[in-house]
Amino acid sequence: MRPRIDLNCDLGEGAGHDAELMPLVSSANIACGGHAGDADTMRATLRLAKVHGVAVGAHPSWPDRIAFGRREMTATADDVFGWVVEQILTLMSLAQAEGMQLSHVKPHGALYNQAARDSVLAEVLIRAVCAVDRTLIVCGPAGSRLIAAGRAAGLQVMEEVFADRRYRDDGSLEPRASPRALITDQAEAVGQVLALIQTGQVTTVAGNRITLAADTVCLHGDGIKAVEFARAVRSALTGAGFEIRASGRKERRT
Repeated sequence: MRPRIDLNCDLGEGAGHDAELMPLVSSANIACGGHAGDADTMRATLRLAKVHGVAVGAHPSWPDRIAFGRREMTATADDVFGWVVEQILTLMSLAQAEGMQLSHVKPHGALYNQAARDSVLAEVLIRAVCAVDRTLIVCGPAGSRLIAAGRAAGLQVMEEVFADRRYRDDGSLEPRASPRALITDQAEAVGQVLALIQTGQVTTVAGNRITLAADTVCLHGDGIKAVEFARAVRSALTGAGFEIRASGRKERRT
């Protein structure tokens, strides 16, 4: 039996590559109004995913379209809970109208990174997911507090690694403000993915090797070389014997 790996991509964000990227991935994280997206883009992205048999998930963020959800913010737990629930339910309603079911939730941008290190925020996000549907998979940074909070709540989780981002020694992503944050060389991106999937390790910006679990690999959809990177990563993984397949969510518990 071939080993499996999920390839996910953030889509419905207006980057213009969705039609080319969707056939290359197994899971799509769909912007649902916080940092990008509206009913029309959500519906179009859902339909595109349905054509290609791609699992769909909500990609909620801080309500910050000006900075594309990449600016760190603070808010009350009630506000965060409400924003996340609203975004998930908006996409869920549109998916149901298309005869589709959401498989997962993956926070976007600053919300994702803050929840990775802030247990309180992570727990609020998990409460929001639980309030909507406890069978949804929570996708978050490998080894993060978001993953820990999801497990503690009894949810199914996916630990995520990145093809085009560099890591720090603590397993966090190098901040986007750093000139070393993004991997722009295709061969380096492919090499990082293969190392993570085959050995469970990655080389940090400091030159050290750290261990990270990897259930899913993120391919960003808004980069200049997004399609080329996605094709190269997919080809390398299938060439190494991996089946590209989404994680199936468990049956609803009663």
